[in-house]
This record gives sequence, structure tokens and C-alpha cells, in this order.
Amino acid sequence: MKRTKKERQQLLTETIADNPFVTDEQLAQQFGVSVQTIRLDRMELSIPELRERIKDVAARNYENEIKSLPLDEIIGEIIDIELDKRAFSIFDVGEEHVFQRNGIARGHHLFAQANSLAVAVINDELALTVKSNVAFVKPVKAGDRVITKAVVRTQQSEKNRTIVDVTSTVNNEVVFIGEFEMYRTKGGNET
Repeated sequence: MKRTKKERQQLLTETIADNPFVTDEQLAQQFGVSVQTIRLDRMELSIPELRERIKDVAARNYENEIKSLPLDEIIGEIIDIELDKRAFSIFDVGEEHVFQRNGIARGHHLFAQANSLAVAVINDELALTVKSNVAFVKPVKAGDRVITKAVVRTQQSEKNRTIVDVTSTVNNEVVFIGEFEMYRTKGGNET
């Protein structure tokens, strides 16, 4: 059943509000219209293109929020963070991040994005990875956009440890998962 323009635009607005990182191509496929139709709808609705939406989200001043490491040492671009709760970052995989012979991303780039996000989410001047348990679920290729989410699961004040679960996705498919045990100088809040 084909939607009216008004219905499509309403759903488009809601979809982008729920996931500002959705591409025009994904939206076109979801709504069964051309990419050009999505672009025209966005223009009519004054919704910026993906690159601008990402910049808008990232424009918040995380430099003053993140305590455990400088913003420029985080692999990927922080797009949202709530210290000791959760954080999100985006990493665009380029040709320089993949093996030449098969085009698959080198694992250390995905690990670095996940690990640096696990460090960044800690509300402390010092946060170090004690140990991690990770799995590379699916290959990532050049041109992929990796969206990574870190969620603080538990904080153990008596041991100055925090467990952070990290999940990386490409096009809503899980490509990497990890559990990071983080040392911190302060115990944090019990959860």
C-alpha cells in the first residue's frame, strides 16, 4: 500500500528523529521511493542531509564532558555521551583501514573504536582497560559506517572497576561485541 506524501513525510520525520544517522538510501528503501524523493522530502521539511545531522549532533561540546582522555584520542567521532551511563560514536571505514587483498577492515580499528569509547564513558580522570572479552561478528568493509554504543552495566566501588558493554553495528547489523572491565580511580555510583 502506497503512502500519501503527507504520511511519508510524517514517518520520515519520526524515523530521522529516532535515528539521525540513517542514510537517504536506507530511507528510500524503507519507504519504497527513490533517493531523490527522500532528498526532496527532507528539503521541504528542512531536515539537513546526513553529514550535517552528524555535525549537529557532534557539535555539542564533549571536550568539557569527557574526563578520561582527550577528545582527539577517541577513535571515531563521539555523537552522544552520558558519563557513567552510555556513549555513541561513528567511525567511517576508509581504504586506509582495510587489508588490500580482501577489503576487510583490520580488527584493531574496530577494537580501538570500542575500547576508546569504553574509556570515554567513564566519569573519572583516569580510566584504564583491565581486560576485555571481544568478538568480531561480521566483516566490515571500506565505505561502511560503524556505529558503536557503549553502555555501563555495573560499577564496583570497592574494586574501583566498571563493566562496559560495547556493540558495534553497520546498517543495524552487529559486527563487533565486547565486554570491557575498566579500572577507575574513583569508585563511581553503585548500579
